[in-house]
Amino acid sequence: MRNWLLPENIADILPATARQVESAKAAMLERFRTYGYELVCPPLIEYIDSLVYDGDTALVMKTFKLDDQMSGRQLGLRADITPQVARIDAHLLSSRQGVTRLCYAGSVLHTVPESAMRSREPLQVGAELYGSSDVGADLEIVDLMLASLEGVGVGGLTLDIGHVGIFRALAAAAALPAPLTAELFGVLQAKDIPSAETLLAGAAEPFRSALLALPGLYGPDALSRASQCLPALPEIRQALADMQAVADSVAGRATVNFDLSDLRGTAYHTGLMFAAYAPGWSDALARGGRYDNVGDKFGRARPATGFSLDLRDLVRVLPQRSPAMGIRVAGADAGRAREAIAALRAAGEVLVIDYLGESATALNCDRALVWRADGWQVEPFASH
Repeated sequence: MRNWLLPENIADILPATARQVESAKAAMLERFRTYGYELVCPPLIEYIDSLVYDGDTALVMKTFKLDDQMSGRQLGLRADITPQVARIDAHLLSSRQGVTRLCYAGSVLHTVPESAMRSREPLQVGAELYGSSDVGADLEIVDLMLASLEGVGVGGLTLDIGHVGIFRALAAAAALPAPLTAELFGVLQAKDIPSAETLLAGAAEPFRSALLALPGLYGPDALSRASQCLPALPEIRQALADMQAVADSVAGRATVNFDLSDLRGTAYHTGLMFAAYAPGWSDALARGGRYDNVGDKFGRARPATGFSLDLRDLVRVLPQRSPAMGIRVAGADAGRAREAIAALRAAGEVLVIDYLGESATALNCDRALVWRADGWQVEPFASH
C-alpha cells in the first residue's frame, strides 16, 4: 500500500476533472492570445540562481533544490514561473525593444503548501507585460485577470488593490536602514501595530505616524483617508492616483477594496498590487502587480506587470464538459475496418475498440461501426 500512496498535498487529477482543467486552460490561453500575449514554455528545472530573487527568502524556502550531476551546480524545481518569464524577456528576447506580452501555463512545485487545503503542485497560469511603465499596462492586466476568472464561471468578484511603493517611499523618506526596513515590512504584513511602534521609536515625523497609519488604511474609503493622513510625497500622490485608476476601470464589474498595508508576496513587486477574491474561497483566486526591473539580474531591466492564478483552485467551478459519445467497433472487426476507423477519427469522431463485448454505458458509445452489404456503416448502438 505504501508504494502507491502520494505525498501529502499531492494528488492525481482523474479523467473527468482533467478534461475540465485542460479545457479551461486552453480557453484561458486562447483569451490571452486575443489580447496579444505569446505563449512561452519554460523548463520545469533550471539553475537555482535563475529561479529566485535576491532577498526573497519565502521563494527560496518554497523551492525544491537538488544537485546537478552534470555541472555540479545547484538546480531548482520551479516554484513560480514569473522569474522564468522575466529571464526570457530580458535574455532570449532582448532584441525586442518595445512592449512584449508573454503568457504561460504549467505546473510548479512547492516544498510546503501555501495553506492546509492547497496543492503543493499548483497549475500556474498567467500573463506578463514588459516594456511599459504606464498605468494603462496595469489596467490591461487587471482586465485580463478578471476576464479569465469570469470566463470559467467565477462571479461576485472583489478586487483588493494595494501599492507597495507607498511603504517604500515612506521608509526612504524616513531614512530607515535596510535591515530595519525589512523587519518593519514583515511586521506591517502582520498588521502588528505594537511591534511597529517599537521599531519606529526613533523615526522622524511625519513619516513615523504615516507608517503606523498604513495598517488602518483599508476598505472602500481608504484612499480618501490616505490622502488626508499621508505626507504629500510625489511617489505617494502617484501611487494613490494609480490605485484610483484601477478602481475606476473595474467599476460595475467587481467590488473594490483598498489595503495600503497589504504587502503579501511583494519580494519582487515594486508598485501596484491586486488580488481577486470571490465568495466560497478563503484566499485570493488570482494575484498580480508591478515588478519593474526584475530582469536586471539577467542583463535587462524593464518595466513589468502581470498576474497569475492556480487553475487547481478553480476545479469546483470549471465548466462541465461531457465527453463526446463514441462509436463502438468490435475487436474482431478492427483490422478489416482500419480505413473506415481512420476516416471517422480524422473527421473528429471517437472510435472505441471493444475487446470484451462491453455495454454502451461502459464504452460511452451510442453508435456502432458495422459491416453491411454496401460497406461499413455507423448505426445506433444498443446496450446489452
